[in-house]
Amino acid sequence: MPYSLEQVVWMPSPPLVPDDGPIDFDHLRRMTLGDSRLEREVLAMFAGQAASLAAALAQTPANAAALAHKLKGSARAIGAVHVAAAAADLETALRNGTDAAEPRTALDQAVSRAREAIDAILRRS
Repeated sequence: MPYSLEQVVWMPSPPLVPDDGPIDFDHLRRMTLGDSRLEREVLAMFAGQAASLAAALAQTPANAAALAHKLKGSARAIGAVHVAAAAADLETALRNGTDAAEPRTALDQAVSRAREAIDAILRRS
């Protein structure tokens, strides 16, 4: 028997971009199966990759949209939700040929905040 919408019990979705910091640590723990050593390794790799990609994007190469897409995917994988959102905005601007200055600035700020948080975590370990 089909259900009507009134019969369905809806569950709220989690926010797409949590407001509790630059890294969603619950997501990171799930992706690393709770292995704290792997978490630190993944965070260190992401920090290096994010810095490298942000520097490359500052030069606006021909493949800038692809680089922004790569950064978006990497950020989503580790829970760097603000970096992922900013990279998505930059990718969209680049693909649409619109002004990318504001999205690039937002991405640089998000990468900086994420790297600061990652550096603090790695110093504690």
